[in-house]
Amino acid sequence: MKIQVDDNTGKRLDVFLCTQLPDLSRARIQSLLKSGDILVNGEKAKPKYSIQVGDSLTVNIPEPKSDTAEPEEIPIDVIYEDDDLIVINKASGLVVHPAAGNATGTLVNALLHHCKGKLAGIAGVERPGIVHRLDKDTSGCIVVAKTDNAHVDIVQQFKDRTTKKQYLAVVEGKPNKDHDSIFTQIGRHPVNRLKMAVVNPGSGKPAITDYCDLGTDATTNSSLIHCDLHTGRTHQIRVHMLHLGCPILGDPIYAKPNRQKAQPGRLMLHARRLSFTHPRSGKRLTFHAPLPEAFSPWTDRFFHGVDED
Repeated sequence: MKIQVDDNTGKRLDVFLCTQLPDLSRARIQSLLKSGDILVNGEKAKPKYSIQVGDSLTVNIPEPKSDTAEPEEIPIDVIYEDDDLIVINKASGLVVHPAAGNATGTLVNALLHHCKGKLAGIAGVERPGIVHRLDKDTSGCIVVAKTDNAHVDIVQQFKDRTTKKQYLAVVEGKPNKDHDSIFTQIGRHPVNRLKMAVVNPGSGKPAITDYCDLGTDATTNSSLIHCDLHTGRTHQIRVHMLHLGCPILGDPIYAKPNRQKAQPGRLMLHARRLSFTHPRSGKRLTFHAPLPEAFSPWTDRFFHGVDED
């Protein structure tokens, strides 16, 4: 891409490029300058360089690349897509991004193929576009950024808790209360570092989950639970349901699936609804992920819609 400077004499190079390349964050532009992907009159320049009339800028925006994140033709269920973002109904069993033991076959690999590499680069070459996560065995709505500006905006919405995340879970047993708000701190388990746990105040991070018991099946000793997340801690719903004495069915970490009466064959946690503000248009968007077939024995009886406001 070529940009010819006709005015704005004396403005910092990185500031000028932010106005010319609105889809790139200032941090991304500075990174491209450092890597030599942005040249001024054919030469590398520092971000604070003062541009002059007549300067010729050459901008190369490389596609995200990684030894562990290459495009793969993996089927994905696209709920919504535009130039800024893509919303996926993630399948249970699909890892979100490459990591130790999962170098291929992830959602990132699928998206690099589907989006032809057009994903935000802020999160790094192994996590392009990823602004939030779902556990491997959790299904449902996940949003991925295709531009740096969208990435920064949506991440901030998650930090500010202006997004809305609603889940369905099927748990073992029945909570003591039909509905309640769980407010604890969650941190690493003191013994098993692969697990999270409710910890003493000051030892973890605040975690808030509102839940509602939609119905209980006495035959399988299981209940359908609707959850609203106000924070996004690792394994939050799984830990909070265990905290209530009602671990999620099929949870290999926080439950003993082989001893549970119901055997659905998967972790029974589904991100059914996600709302956020579009980073470009400012319009509030809401997306729903179809209910998985494994949930039918409970949703057919107990799920009749939930107040979503």
